Amino acid sequence: MEIIATEKAPAALGPYSQAIRANGMIYCSGQIPINPATGAIEAQTIEEQTTQAITNLKNVLEKAGSSLAKVVKTTVFIKNMNDFAALNKVYAELFGDTKPARSCVEVARLPKDVLVEIECIAEA
Repeated sequence: MEIIATEKAPAALGPYSQAIRANGMIYCSGQIPINPATGAIEAQTIEEQTTQAITNLKNVLEKAGSSLAKVVKTTVFIKNMNDFAALNKVYAELFGDTKPARSCVEVARLPKDVLVEIECIAEA
């Protein structure tokens, strides 16, 4: 088992790793739309926040030697299911031809009161 950490994604907000490599897979912790350069949540809309969250995942995956193209499963936590269509548009653009298995659930609250959090599992 190997811990994956990069400065190109936000530092963990608690006692966990950005990702773990185990048995040929990368298990990424949920990413919220924190800009790793500033440590702030600058994105306001669901589209902007989805872009930042996926960019953070991409950077963690790249540090692990993987990529969005190798993602096999995502879990999306969304604050308001009314934002589902807007989230899907950005998600589809950023994942391109890759269409990993996915769950999407509406939740009452997310860390730092963001609109979206996304985690994933990818091939190494």
